[in-house]
Amino acid sequence: MAQAPRAGVDDRAAGYRDVLSLGEFRAVLGARLVSMAGDQVARVALSLLVFDRTRSAALAAATFALSFLPALAGPLLAGLADRYPRRTVLVAADLLRAVLLGLMAVPGAPLPVLFALLVLAELIGAPANAAHGAVLADILVGDRLVVGQGARSIVDQLSQIGGYAVGGVLTALLTAHGVLALDAASFAVSALVLRLALRRRPAPAGAADVPPSLLGSARRSARLVWSDRRLRVLLGLVWMIGLPVAAEGLAVPYAVGRYPGPSAAGWLLAATPLGAVVGAVLLGRCRPSVRRRVMAPLAALAGLPLLVVAARPPLAVACLVFALSGAAASYVTVAPALYVARIPAAGRGQAIGLMSSGAVAGQGVVTILAGLGADRIGAADAVGLAGALTATVGAALAIAWSRADAEPDVPVAGPWPG
Repeated sequence: MAQAPRAGVDDRAAGYRDVLSLGEFRAVLGARLVSMAGDQVARVALSLLVFDRTRSAALAAATFALSFLPALAGPLLAGLADRYPRRTVLVAADLLRAVLLGLMAVPGAPLPVLFALLVLAELIGAPANAAHGAVLADILVGDRLVVGQGARSIVDQLSQIGGYAVGGVLTALLTAHGVLALDAASFAVSALVLRLALRRRPAPAGAADVPPSLLGSARRSARLVWSDRRLRVLLGLVWMIGLPVAAEGLAVPYAVGRYPGPSAAGWLLAATPLGAVVGAVLLGRCRPSVRRRVMAPLAALAGLPLLVVAARPPLAVACLVFALSGAAASYVTVAPALYVARIPAAGRGQAIGLMSSGAVAGQGVVTILAGLGADRIGAADAVGLAGALTATVGAALAIAWSRADAEPDVPVAGPWPG
């Protein structure tokens, strides 16, 4: 069983009002909303641009996937967020991405140049994401960090829904080059907001003790995480999010093969993030001890509704199933916050890079495998299989978490163990 609240430990839940009352958090959240929405719209526009030039669906899909591949370098580049002031990393990364996207917006740029600029922009996102997560931990303490993580997840989901929904419309109105210019402007706005609103903080204490190379820093961070049982389980919970996400990736072929009309795929695609928003709000209203206790079981429950899809239910039931899975998958708003809070401040950027890059890479790999499986056994059965794997892996991690969290809570020794 997970540990009950200790005597003298405040188990009151922080609320969204508590975190939104902080000007720095509002600035971080607002900047993220602007830049992420711009990114989602730009992904749609760039895929349409490539398809318009080449008439190749494979190249258009590869362009979309290419924007996620540089996350593999995240554990290496994330160390920059521990070596320099994190506000400086955030502002510099946004300005660099604004310049790169501005170059992509130039009409007539050859496709290889566009692809190279896209990869560079996404590579710069690795230290930016690490610094973003570390800054949240600087601004928010205790349960506020969990609630703030939930608010950030809601913003991410809404950005995804809104960006994909209006991406095609904006591309038709502004052209793909105009949308890319808009994305560049969104990063410039984000940089300005962060520069003006974030308090200047020095590089993390202990940054001078990090290894001289980014590779050495990444290696030691991985050893730190692996040496702590709680961190290992929390990392597994974050990384396994690719399993339920794979079902979302099969929503389009499943809808096309099962339901008449072009709107079915849109309903299914919207159901999961909407469920995730509801789940994040409900979790945010729970006491910290309750969130800690239900987090891992929810990871397993995220897979159970998807088993229904294998029975080929009506569209309304399928949408409910995807929404319930998304709601349970909102456990991922709790696990990263517990993970980040447990990492010593000087090593947070590197450890966050390891966590987020593994999650993104896992989603990409599992989604590809799910697509290959759908070609063999059908999309409905592949979604059901993804649900079964989610439930199995989630149950194993839930058992591991209950055992790890029942042990005495010994603080992690330090960011750079010898």
